Amino acid sequence: MTHADSLGDDRVLQLSSDLRYEPFEPLSASVRVDIGARSHRGARTSNEDHYLVVRLGRHQETLATSLPEGQVPARFDEAAYGMVLADGMGLTGSGEVASRLAIATLAHLVLHFGKWNVRIDQATADEVLQRARRFYEHVDLRVADAATAHPTLTGMGTTLTAAYSAGDMLFVAHVGHSRAYLLRDGLLTQLTRDQTLAQQLNDTGSGLMELAAHDLGHILSDAIGGYAGGPHVQIRQWRLVHGDSLLLCTNGLTDVVPDEVCTGLLARADTPDAACAALIDEAMVRGATDNVSVIVGRYSMADG
Repeated sequence: MTHADSLGDDRVLQLSSDLRYEPFEPLSASVRVDIGARSHRGARTSNEDHYLVVRLGRHQETLATSLPEGQVPARFDEAAYGMVLADGMGLTGSGEVASRLAIATLAHLVLHFGKWNVRIDQATADEVLQRARRFYEHVDLRVADAATAHPTLTGMGTTLTAAYSAGDMLFVAHVGHSRAYLLRDGLLTQLTRDQTLAQQLNDTGSGLMELAAHDLGHILSDAIGGYAGGPHVQIRQWRLVHGDSLLLCTNGLTDVVPDEVCTGLLARADTPDAACAALIDEAMVRGATDNVSVIVGRYSMADG
């Protein structure tokens, strides 16, 4: 006697009807992220900033089946999003090499060793945070090794600020004085902390505040490449809500455009690309002398 015989014909028919495909939408399949990115060399003759935006996905697609229609999905997709920017520094154009090498190295590390985590629980979140730290350490070594191997690149380094979002979870890893901000309900919050001598003096309550703000804001206490002992990597996570906007930017923007002005430009722009254009235009109007790079992501939740 077969298993079907033991169930009885009626129960087999009921089981078959119960197996019809019901739409399955984890947050990583239902969160929409619209992203814009732009860079401008400002008043400089070259641009030492670089950026990268990627969509990481996993999918299942039915190519052929003998099952009745509607019992398995034709296609299922879910995705995560990565955004990273770097602001290089060094003599004779080596800063451009440092920022380009840092982002390219990070991208290849993700391809070779990333686990494509798109559904985040606490255990997975811990893995993402630990993996980000290891990746940053490898990137730092790669840039430092390149500077050692090529005398013309001696002393080069770069900031590196990266954001990874899957579903409603956001992870930010950061070294340097590029920044990440979150705009929520009209309030712009800085997610990263500048790694500069000015910030260190501010943290210790030094009486040299005015001097620090004026002269030391561009002297980094941590950077990718060549710093003794390696950089201190800031890594944190946040939970996103419907309507959030994420801004990643180099200091070419924040040196000249106050946070309250950035808030208004982000809020009024119809699209992330329009927001990027408005931010860079404002920096140019205000006399930006440094390279200016911005990435803007807007998050839409299915139940928002």
